[in-house]
Amino acid sequence: MLKTSKAFSGFAVSDIPKAKQFYGETLGLAVKEDEGMLVLDLGSGAKVLAYPKPNHTPATFTILNFPVDDVESTVRALRERGVRFQVYRDGPNKTDDQGIFRGGGPTIAWFTDPSGNILSVIEAEGPY
Repeated sequence: MLKTSKAFSGFAVSDIPKAKQFYGETLGLAVKEDEGMLVLDLGSGAKVLAYPKPNHTPATFTILNFPVDDVESTVRALRERGVRFQVYRDGPNKTDDQGIFRGGGPTIAWFTDPSGNILSVIEAEGPY
């Protein structure tokens, strides 16, 4: 029934102008504002909706993953644009000082948007 539906995902943000600047200028995505919400055009052709939510509480999990060829060089480039990566010292996903997890799965680094939503850059092969 929904097999041919052009489904999309969405997530909440606390501040649309800050989100627009971050996703558009900092991350370099194509971003359109429509009726007080943002439409993010991803490199895969997919679209994601970012909508305002009063009293927003960020999710405790990764909401958006960006597959890249080289996590280390992507982390360096994003740091130059002001992105701060999460450094995890405890738990199963310990990262190095750059915020990169290496081992026990794909190489990955997590960071947050201005609303505290968790994003990642991930070195992964597959259908992504």
